[in-house]
Amino acid sequence: MFGTLKTLFAGANARAEENLRDTFALDLIAQKIREGEAGLNAAKATLAALIQRQRMEQTQLDALHKRIDDMTARIQQAVEQDRMDLAQPAAEALARMETEAESRKQLLDKLDAKILRLRMAVESAHRRLQDLRLGQVQARAIRHERAATARLKTTGLSPLDEAQDLIARVTSEEDPIERSEILAEINRDLSDDSLTDRMSAAGIGTPSRVTAEAVLARFKK
Repeated sequence: MFGTLKTLFAGANARAEENLRDTFALDLIAQKIREGEAGLNAAKATLAALIQRQRMEQTQLDALHKRIDDMTARIQQAVEQDRMDLAQPAAEALARMETEAESRKQLLDKLDAKILRLRMAVESAHRRLQDLRLGQVQARAIRHERAATARLKTTGLSPLDEAQDLIARVTSEEDPIERSEILAEINRDLSDDSLTDRMSAAGIGTPSRVTAEAVLARFKK
């Protein structure tokens, strides 16, 4: 039983978390984008520091190569002039400079690899942030559209629907004049006068009223 309750609580918490994430989805998207921008800015700063160090190392290596070239030429002259007392310590200095140059070259190679990887990561993160910003705009537009639709549904008929409904009510109203005429006809049908008029119109008995036909017949005579 305890396991069942634990599972139910876990499910309720998961649903509550999903509902909360749906409610504050736009805020969460904006926060994640800000976090991504902060990480991208930090990566850019690291990349800038690596590039700066690479340039410094390259400058020092170029200067060292110039010293190596100069020392190589001096050793050559010292050997040609049989000045081994100068050529020997110069050769030792050249060996140290060449060792240092090799170390600096290896360091530059590592820096180049790091810069390349970090630059690719920065470009990828930049593209992802652009896509996320576009998605944020689309999500905001969709959320506003859904909110407007929900408000329209909760407020009932739209103004156009209300106007159409009012027109239908007005046009479907009964005509009071027509109704009074119908009532008068019904009353006449129920009275004896109406029966006398119908019999007179049928030629039975003395006409109850003068008709246009009788007037015309009189003029014809």
